[in-house]
Amino acid sequence: MKNYKKVDASRISISELMLPSHSNFSGKIHGGYILNLMDQIAFACASKHSKAYCVTASVDTVDFLNPIEVGELVTMKASVNFVGNTSMVVGIRVIAENIQTGVIKHCNSSYFTMVAKDESGKSTPVPGLILNDKNEVKRFLKALKRMETKKQRQFEFDHQDFSHIDYLPLLQDHKVRIDLPDNF
Repeated sequence: MKNYKKVDASRISISELMLPSHSNFSGKIHGGYILNLMDQIAFACASKHSKAYCVTASVDTVDFLNPIEVGELVTMKASVNFVGNTSMVVGIRVIAENIQTGVIKHCNSSYFTMVAKDESGKSTPVPGLILNDKNEVKRFLKALKRMETKKQRQFEFDHQDFSHIDYLPLLQDHKVRIDLPDNF
């Protein structure tokens, strides 16, 4: 019989005060630093769910919505939104709080696909997921939709009949100049 776990069983939240050493040249917190923290919480969440070592397989859509300032308290919340046979999609929400004013802003949301590994480094099965509320069902379904879209896009660009010439008209409305040899 397959093992199942509730989403809440592996939900994780971390908070960290943003220091000047985390900032970029414009004085905002460096995006790479935030990505590093996101990867850490994705690992922790996936490992907690699977009870196995996990590796990052892919990161889907990282949009930096609002800059994070030095001195703000960043909180990341992660949960397993979807499980496959050996993989999990971990949803991460990043918020920043100005601890002097109490103003909170949503800075980022992203989805990390993590794969569970056994001691020999081979992919290993993960427990199923018990969905307890509408949001958890919605997140699971959205993960399915993102995977379907990704497969469709991959097929389109990998398909043998794909020709860049078919897509050249799309470039007319963009700030690009095409200067190709005649035999192109």
